[in-house]
Amino acid sequence: MSATATKPAKKKATLIPLGDRVVVEREQSEQKTAGGIVLPDSAKDKPARGTIVSVGEGKMDDKGNRHALQVKPGDRVVFTSYAGEPFKVGDDELLLMREDDILAILG
Repeated sequence: MSATATKPAKKKATLIPLGDRVVVEREQSEQKTAGGIVLPDSAKDKPARGTIVSVGEGKMDDKGNRHALQVKPGDRVVFTSYAGEPFKVGDDELLLMREDDILAILG
């Protein structure tokens, strides 16, 4: 009998945003046009849609009260094209943005 080596489980990094910030995973851009033309990477637009990965505790008002965010992890959202600060956590490319940059929740 031979022993099989097992790889250690890859630990997923967690990121908890502060205040009214959210972490969004951007959707992949389209590979083809509606007419079937394959797009090179340089011609692809950055998608303005993604999925909420994590949210902060909410915005603090002048009186010290914290207001919960309208979005929650798992929501699919539409945001402005250049919203957020892109960064990498492990192999994942994520965006950190304010809730104000989110335009709508996709149903």
